[in-house]
Amino acid sequence: MKFSLVVFDWDGTLMDSTYSIVLAIQNACRDLGLKIPTEQQASWVIGLSLVEALKKAIPDLPDNRVDEFIERYKIHFWTRDPDVRLFPGNKEILDDLREREVLMAVATGKSRVGLDRALKNHQLESYFAATRTADQTAGKPNPLMLNEIMEELMVPASEVVMVGDTIHDIQLAHNAGVQSIAVCYGAHDKHELVAAKPSFLVESVDELHRLLSIYC
Repeated sequence: MKFSLVVFDWDGTLMDSTYSIVLAIQNACRDLGLKIPTEQQASWVIGLSLVEALKKAIPDLPDNRVDEFIERYKIHFWTRDPDVRLFPGNKEILDDLREREVLMAVATGKSRVGLDRALKNHQLESYFAATRTADQTAGKPNPLMLNEIMEELMVPASEVVMVGDTIHDIQLAHNAGVQSIAVCYGAHDKHELVAAKPSFLVESVDELHRLLSIYC
């Protein structure tokens, strides 16, 4: 089995941004006088589209305050944005895959504006042959974003692997009929990820690099 296309989730997989997202959700709740979700509740929804995440993490958020919440969330997240970095070792993975001419893509719950901003900030625009965000197609775990990437790049499902840190990523891969790699250093814990039945599970970036070196 060899993969010719590696599709990465963004937050919590490539970027060490889980804590920033959790704080942004909690601080936005504080601004609006809403019940503040726990760190576990806020981190569980990472990977979903923002609106879908809000429904699950903040069930008492009134529909008429969603836009207000999103504005406060963006302010808090972007304030910390300059401090968000790739997990150490992930740049080496991207460089290695590009050198070996393995196609790479991104499938994320971020917005298009948010992903484009992050790609530009970290000078990663040239690494990915295709990207999909939750506001331009169906959000996870609907398989549409992966199906669109495979169609755009003309790669069959048998040659694709999805790399992610949440059960939403693993369910996305199952629904699209592709292999998956769960990483244990992001938003969801190992127990949850194992229960989602990924094709592979790794506990570190170094382990992820070794696995991709074998199968790509």
